[in-house]
Amino acid sequence: MSRFASAFRPDHSALVCFVTGGDPTPDATPAILDALVEGGADVVELGMPFTDPMADGPAIQRANLRSLGAGTKTADIFAIATGFRARHPNVPLVLMGYANPMTIRGADWFAAECTKAGVDGVICVDIPPEEDPELGPALRAEGISLIRLATPTTDAARLPAVLDGSSGFLYYVSVAGITGLQQAAQASIEDAVARLKAATNIPVAVGFGVRTPEQAAEIAKVADGVVVGSAIIDIVATEGANAPAKVRDFVRSLRTAMDHAREKTA
Repeated sequence: MSRFASAFRPDHSALVCFVTGGDPTPDATPAILDALVEGGADVVELGMPFTDPMADGPAIQRANLRSLGAGTKTADIFAIATGFRARHPNVPLVLMGYANPMTIRGADWFAAECTKAGVDGVICVDIPPEEDPELGPALRAEGISLIRLATPTTDAARLPAVLDGSSGFLYYVSVAGITGLQQAAQASIEDAVARLKAATNIPVAVGFGVRTPEQAAEIAKVADGVVVGSAIIDIVATEGANAPAKVRDFVRSLRTAMDHAREKTA
């Protein structure tokens, strides 16, 4: 059984948690990742810092700048991933970021480094399905899941292209816009998840704008997973190297609320 299959289990909505690698420093990131797992994260997304994170809102933009200001390099991200895999052999790890850092040395190099570091999946925000040859074949040759994004504007005509070559899980971006600033109506999320699940057997995880246990719980009733990022990044921004305890407690509150919601719908 793959690590993703273990995380996205029947009658269990996976909690997917994102942090930017190297924020506030590369040395501080491992303890923050450990706190995510201790709090109950089923999947960890490690952001690769980039100078122009176009899909991200102010919180994650600032996290990217803090990370880059601390001198974080791609080599540091892979070192962090390697250490995470050694400490957490069963937790899926996803690298999330933009095309330039992933392809500048060649897709084959990047995919091979992912394999060496124990990475399970990759989300590349700015390579659309139509440009899959830029990265997709190299990842799939290494057994790395390419996790694609679907949005409220992904219609029935385009959805097959999004799903083609996608694996691990499908990330449903619940709002048209950038991360962290707005929350989609629950009814629209329910409709979208039902439509996506009718088209694929890949688990569907919902993110963008999920900031509270209550929001996570409502989404967990209908989705295979819930993605939380900016709210965790805000804790790191406030607490810095002292963030792990607060991050763990916040993630635990999300996990508890999601479990209670699933119990009520079981």
